[in-house]
Amino acid sequence: MNDKKLLIIGTVAALALLTGGATWMSSRSGNDADAANSDQFASCRTSVVAGGTAALGGSFELTNENGERVTEADVFTKPSLLYFGYSYCPDICPFDNSRNAEALDLLDEQGIDAQAVFVTVDPNRDTPEVMDHYTFNIHEKMIGLTGTEDDIAAAAKAWRVAYQVQDDGSDDYPVSHTTMTYLVLPEYGTMEFFNRDVTPEAMAEQTACFVNAG
Repeated sequence: MNDKKLLIIGTVAALALLTGGATWMSSRSGNDADAANSDQFASCRTSVVAGGTAALGGSFELTNENGERVTEADVFTKPSLLYFGYSYCPDICPFDNSRNAEALDLLDEQGIDAQAVFVTVDPNRDTPEVMDHYTFNIHEKMIGLTGTEDDIAAAAKAWRVAYQVQDDGSDDYPVSHTTMTYLVLPEYGTMEFFNRDVTPEAMAEQTACFVNAG
């Protein structure tokens, strides 16, 4: 493994630890029992977000693969697996996006029409054309979104995504970023997040639980 990959992985791990410690826990605590009793999705949840899942997500305006400006209402029209990364990512993003794509296929087998949404944190290189090519090669139900630096910063902040461009002057500079995938349901918003070690089978099973409970 070269020094650049070590830098990417090390920085991502640090960002994930920082964001994870401040934002969420991996399992329920007893203090959440009362809230769970009034939650129609309680049986589907395996994670707890500080401030509740309503604290994740919000409005945005980004640019899709066709160069059209879109909002969250335009994008989240079906159950969505939302991931922030970038197309030049050498190994982490391709693995995570492929995992999400496999989960879509498993959901389709259950008759659930879902999609993946890939938001770049590297808008300078990830033009609409680049995002279109990238998502086309991963899954037909993956939407790529880009925008201005301010657009991306606002969307990332809404989902508490940390990222940092490591611009070293080269064409293949790395961008460190947190690596959660978020489940967003139309009309309900962000319901859950998935760590990198969640399998496509587990992701599909939990997503189906939320969809069927909605």
